Amino acid sequence: MTEQEVVEPPVAGDEVATLLGSLERQRATFAWKVGGLPADELRRTVAASSMTLGGMVKHLAFAEELWFGTRLLGRPPGAPWDEVDWGTEPEWPWTSAAQDSPEEIYALWRRAVVRAREDVATALADGGLDRRSVWAPPGYTGELPTLRRILVDLVEEYARHTGHADLYREAIDGLVGEDAPAVPNLYPRPGGSDDG
Repeated sequence: MTEQEVVEPPVAGDEVATLLGSLERQRATFAWKVGGLPADELRRTVAASSMTLGGMVKHLAFAEELWFGTRLLGRPPGAPWDEVDWGTEPEWPWTSAAQDSPEEIYALWRRAVVRAREDVATALADGGLDRRSVWAPPGYTGELPTLRRILVDLVEEYARHTGHADLYREAIDGLVGEDAPAVPNLYPRPGGSDDG
């Protein structure tokens, strides 16, 4: 960790700043919980669950790509997602993480976050929070969600997995807490030199 400010949403920001700030807070807290671990700890399971911290990192990298790149903007997912046979391996992000090094998993997540930020900026410039997504899974017949709804869903997704990661990390080395005390090294700061 660095001795930089913590990541928080604005206390009295507008809707965009509050939603983006809440998502960034969740990303930073997640990065704190999963960052800096060796491969064996990223592959570790806790209790009866088959989840791993590495699987969570890879799953959230995919969620960033799927929701912001594919669903929101209609861009086909790139590597490694485009190489997966999703029909036979629907849990691939979770299960394949055990074969990846920490550097690969962390880099994949960081790239996905940076790209998702760019995708959100594109959507905000083209309709704001009311901008509709353009892609839905085959067979989906419901209304396409707005960027507002996608941001709320991603905050929820991160919050759920940050809670999981909190339990795992406490079991690994006793690290506990609600928010990172400083900006985690793994977290790609918005607009920072580590944004890629």
